Amino acid sequence: MVGEIILNVFLLLIGFVLLVKGADFFVDGASGIAKKLKISTFIIGATVVALGTSAPELAVTVASAVSGSGELIVGNILGSNVINIFLILGLSAVICKLPVEKSAKIIDLPFLIVTSGVFVLLGAFDSVFAWWEGLILLALYALFMVYNVLLAKKQSKVLLEEAPAVAVTFAETEAVCLTRWQKIKAGYEKLLEKVWFLIVITIVGLAMIVGGAQLVVNSAQFIARDVLKISPEIIALTVVAFGTSLPELVTSVSAARKGDVGIATGNVIGSNIANVLLIGGVGALCSGGTGLYFSTEGIVSGVVALFAAIVLLISSWTKTGSVTRIAGIILLGCFIAYYAFLFLNLYVFKLY
Repeated sequence: MVGEIILNVFLLLIGFVLLVKGADFFVDGASGIAKKLKISTFIIGATVVALGTSAPELAVTVASAVSGSGELIVGNILGSNVINIFLILGLSAVICKLPVEKSAKIIDLPFLIVTSGVFVLLGAFDSVFAWWEGLILLALYALFMVYNVLLAKKQSKVLLEEAPAVAVTFAETEAVCLTRWQKIKAGYEKLLEKVWFLIVITIVGLAMIVGGAQLVVNSAQFIARDVLKISPEIIALTVVAFGTSLPELVTSVSAARKGDVGIATGNVIGSNIANVLLIGGVGALCSGGTGLYFSTEGIVSGVVALFAAIVLLISSWTKTGSVTRIAGIILLGCFIAYYAFLFLNLYVFKLY
């Protein structure tokens, strides 16, 4: 038993290392490709990066659907969406003010709110997602992707010009650490000018993120379930939802730290849309005739996820047109309040 604990702690640490370094490579590659293609980093974040960082949710969904654990799918989708906005965007905004593109305010965020509402309504109607409802969700996601592809073709320059100014600040901070690694770093930055290298580090970074997330989730589940004896409900609400959101977390925070704010906001918004429409749709289809069970807890979490999207939309329509540090602190406060309620309800109030 002691050997297993040591092994899982080691794998947990390895997983975090893969996540952090993979996020650095992934952000460098994705933002570099966006600049080469002369399209907005937000669109890259909302499509390519969002799909990549949603891979753990997709893997968990397929595995859960096959095993008949429908509640885990719905809880994972809604829990991840709450974490993505309240925790991930909250942390990113505290690190760096996050400008939100006009198209995101007018199209993407309202679309997220509408689809989140549709998701909750469909689930609450008869407490089950049927296969045909999954097709509706997938069709809506296809429309979202087509819209972003058409928008990307129309763009002639990279938006969010605030990013380079922020990136310089962190570059200056990192310059202090340049010693023996100076030549290696210079060579790496030179390679960032080559398209083939950008594609390679994007793929490698994504593989590191997904693999690292899997190591963290598996190790954390073992420690929580077998060592600390934490209940399955708590594991589902914390370890699974947080673990599958780790790629979004490390990618968005890394992007904010590097000044690629378009990727930070696009990643979260795109991932939430992908979770509701793509992951939810695939989960409903994979569940076959039984469908996905939508519990009372799912309805409550769905309303909170919908509220989170509304808060984000309101935050983006401030005078600055950005999610400010104050808004980030508010989002983090909402995250703490939500999880405090979940734990109190589970052990104290027991409302549902």
